[in-house]
Amino acid sequence: MTPAVKQAKQNKINYQLHQYQHDSNANSFEQEADDKLAINAEQIFKTLVVATESQQLAVAIVPVSQQLNLKAMAKALKVKKVQMAQAKRVETSTGYVLGGVSPLGQKKRLTTIIDNSGQNFESIYISGGKRGLEIELSASDLAMLTKASFAEIAL
Repeated sequence: MTPAVKQAKQNKINYQLHQYQHDSNANSFEQEADDKLAINAEQIFKTLVVATESQQLAVAIVPVSQQLNLKAMAKALKVKKVQMAQAKRVETSTGYVLGGVSPLGQKKRLTTIIDNSGQNFESIYISGGKRGLEIELSASDLAMLTKASFAEIAL
């Protein structure tokens, strides 16, 4: 059981786990989840970690079918500029490997922003903390568990 699954379970939210066999040759972890789970790609969300100009880390949760708008993310965080965080920092801070970073159960709680589009669905899918594992839950439960706010951060 990953830390992400433990957090969902401990907080007694309504969630479902979805597993698939991860292909180590897959070019895109997000696309692989979409292909293997046969779910609307707009409901599958990826977890991205950004660094502010003061090197503070923050989490952006956006649909796999879209990209993170760095300017919109900076605005949501009330900072001038953000950039994608270095892989080593992401892994050290979250406790997860790239391709399996979950917004739940991270070593350090980071400021989290979820794209507004998540509110359009009864449930969304996020990484369960390892490649090949997705957690289905409501965007409002995800926001509650991560103390996240919603903003338009995808393009």
